[in-house]
Amino acid sequence: MIQPFWLYISYTFPMALASPAPLMRVNGERLMQRLMDLATISPIPGGGSSRLALTDEDAAGRDLVVGWMKELGLEVTIDVVGNVVGTWNVGHGSPVMTGSHIDTVRTGGKYDGNLGVLAGLEVIQSMQENNHQPSRPIAVAFFTNEEGARFAPDMFGSLVYVGGLSVEEALDTVTIDGARVADELERVGYNGSTPCPGFAPSSFIELHIEQGPVLEQVGVQIGAVTGVQGISWQEVTIEGQSNHAGTTPMSMRHDPAFVAASLAVFLRQLSQRFSGHQVCTVGKIDLFPNLINVVPAKAVVTLDVRNTDEQLLAQAESEIADYIKKIELSEGVTITTRPLARFEPVEFDEDVISLVESIAMEHGHTVQRMPSGAGHDAQMLARVCPSAMIFVPSVLGISHNPAEHTSTQDITNGTNILLQAMLSLAEKKDN
Repeated sequence: MIQPFWLYISYTFPMALASPAPLMRVNGERLMQRLMDLATISPIPGGGSSRLALTDEDAAGRDLVVGWMKELGLEVTIDVVGNVVGTWNVGHGSPVMTGSHIDTVRTGGKYDGNLGVLAGLEVIQSMQENNHQPSRPIAVAFFTNEEGARFAPDMFGSLVYVGGLSVEEALDTVTIDGARVADELERVGYNGSTPCPGFAPSSFIELHIEQGPVLEQVGVQIGAVTGVQGISWQEVTIEGQSNHAGTTPMSMRHDPAFVAASLAVFLRQLSQRFSGHQVCTVGKIDLFPNLINVVPAKAVVTLDVRNTDEQLLAQAESEIADYIKKIELSEGVTITTRPLARFEPVEFDEDVISLVESIAMEHGHTVQRMPSGAGHDAQMLARVCPSAMIFVPSVLGISHNPAEHTSTQDITNGTNILLQAMLSLAEKKDN
């Protein structure tokens, strides 16, 4: 039997390169103020924000962050899919990069993605205030449509940045509201000229809230992230026969709503059989004509299937495909599937993971190795340079929700580790 993933978390602490400036610290209150200022753009009830990618609200958030980049004297570049990179041009060689995203889901919180970008600005400002110029440039990026909430796939901008999705295909992508990405980039003023794929950093490290309950439940302050689960997204369209809800016998129905519900139950049962790292979600169900007294003619369902093991993820996909064929036949419906995103599991760089562990220990924090259940831009950057992530706890594990919260102390702790890690990585020589 595969055990729950938190039982695999390592409590060992391999040594890594010591940080060169252990007394340098970030200004946590200033970072929190920037987080709160960004959250005031397109606020929603409960304290969160709604800034879907390439909307007017996203553009306003971009303008604010770009303004902060320029105040710090960073060189700001915008590429052809709207990824923004602010670089502190000191030292020599390829930059050490950090960053994340500032787009949100429709019911977003204050910290998801935003922390990774604004913590990078705080790291640079802290170095500048301490008159410390690292040996390499330092870059902070925010990538377009990491959430995938307005158009697929998620990690959209970083995937194009590393060459995993062509610019032409990316620009021709259609959003959920029918707009083309190329047109939206032009409309909001973020159709940049810097080409993609972008430059490969010397290394990439991303600070993020955990978005899950593990760190808080086990009482650990820092997660040294070992990798990211593989993700399989697909859309399933079920076409049946619309009919009167009162006069159509149950035995004579071809009901897309029943098939959608059965599929959701099958995914839950599959995840329970596989156990361990396997998670399955039916996140969206649309029924047509969506009336109380009418058997639906059609249902459109999204499936989100994830595992840290590529073989098990592929097995889950195969079993789901077999089930779809079986229920299509038994219920007399027609089912078509459309892939939305597919990413294999990613393992982060051992040296960068160990660096995070050792710095956390130097700062007196408890630390654990752990995988990420959510997708992140760091998994795309791992294709082109040594990469890893730092997690800080999420209160009650809540994310993608206005109630999302991480304490000022935890945010400061994580940003101080990011600072020291970037200082160390900036001293490494090119091979």
